[in-house]
Amino acid sequence: MGNEESFESLLRWAADHGISDSVDKQCSHSCLGRSLCVCFFPDAGGRGLGAVRHLTKGELVLKVPKSVLLTTQSLSLQDEKLSMALKRYPSLSSTQKLTFCLLYEIGKGSSSWWFPYFKHLPTTYETLATFGEFEKQALQVDYALWEAEKAASKSRAEWRGVKGLMEESNIKNQLQTFKAWLWASATISSRALYVPWDEAGCLCPVGDLFNYAAPEAESFDIMDVSSFSQHASLNGNITTDGLHKEEQDTQRALTDGGFEENVSAYCFYARESYKRGEQVLLSYGTYTNLELLQYYGFLLQENPNDRVFIPLEHDIYSSSSWPKESLFIHQNGNPSFALLSALRLWATHPNKRRGVGHLAYAGSQLSVKNEVLVMQWLSKNCHAVLNNLPTSVEEDNQLLCNICKIQDLQVPRELGKMPSTVRGEFCAFLETNGLVNREETELQLTGKIKRSLERWKLAVQWRILYKKALVDCISYCTRTTCSLSS
Repeated sequence: MGNEESFESLLRWAADHGISDSVDKQCSHSCLGRSLCVCFFPDAGGRGLGAVRHLTKGELVLKVPKSVLLTTQSLSLQDEKLSMALKRYPSLSSTQKLTFCLLYEIGKGSSSWWFPYFKHLPTTYETLATFGEFEKQALQVDYALWEAEKAASKSRAEWRGVKGLMEESNIKNQLQTFKAWLWASATISSRALYVPWDEAGCLCPVGDLFNYAAPEAESFDIMDVSSFSQHASLNGNITTDGLHKEEQDTQRALTDGGFEENVSAYCFYARESYKRGEQVLLSYGTYTNLELLQYYGFLLQENPNDRVFIPLEHDIYSSSSWPKESLFIHQNGNPSFALLSALRLWATHPNKRRGVGHLAYAGSQLSVKNEVLVMQWLSKNCHAVLNNLPTSVEEDNQLLCNICKIQDLQVPRELGKMPSTVRGEFCAFLETNGLVNREETELQLTGKIKRSLERWKLAVQWRILYKKALVDCISYCTRTTCSLSS
């Protein structure tokens, strides 16, 4: 964030333009102070918004007028040159347009109407697209590496698609670089809020200070099993269209605010009751930890919506009609409702699946023998995945501890005593950042190295949570098998 002086100027600017945490239209030097205040929460997202009084669930806590929202439309209306330039590139996506508009407006410097807002934006992000090759490899898991590669390729392709527009618009050279594009696209990805008139969303001054709270998982596992039965067709399959619709309806319900036409403002509501001093959080929606890394640059140690995937045989996918994305293991190690259902059908002889399909889709065990086979298969494959990864949970925890020591300028002195797998990765980091053969006293943590350290730390944290879920799944299978045997 920017310094405290620039932050205070943001709050004054916001108050002058109608942003308020009070329903009363009283004048103030700050837009906050009646319901919310800016606080630092070191263990829960850093700077955020805290309650200055008791807040009741559902209470309006912040209102941001439409005139202050930064969108492609609002910028184009203010700048005819920008509007004409965008019309010459109709094939650009809405996100490309808003990202370009952000860089274009920032290029105006202090003459921009939004300058007080720009001054407090983060200078760096740790989204997946910013991961270098070393940091991507630190994720270790194939599908996570693929997502990181895809995110980087997508960002570069979007940047190339806008280069012509950038050159024609004569924005500053440093704002035309891929590095600047990564920053701007991460700003949009991590801070934009939904508005009905623009798919890219809007940047919402002050409203983007809320930190994230994961909503409780509203997934197949906790829905009434009767909702599955009604989708089952005569051959025992389930129609995925109905399930996708239910997921979409749930997703739409997971909001703590939105743009309201009747007051022409973005309104935020307390998602629960808060005591004075507690952090007021906002639910952006349901995200796995990998998705949080991709879009926001952070992850949660306890995320009820996290999903861990393991390789599944083609026969498992084809034995049922469950969508692939529903076949996962929860962060706590429990297999998802759909994964258990699919495995139970797969472990049944093909000639008998039709007769027991309705039971499997309702979440019922088909037989003790069938359930034991499922648990054995699941446990065996979790073991196989863990054994194929280059490091264990214990080794990763030791590595994470050393990364934290480096961040605290406490460089580990006994590198030689570390396990070889971890020591090799640590040395690779030093080599990647040109720190090989330097004495501890010469180790300078430049801004670039600090950012790389943070991304590496996030990658290691992600893979630890992935492996812990598999370890817990093995324990789940063992407990279930023992229970069935007794």
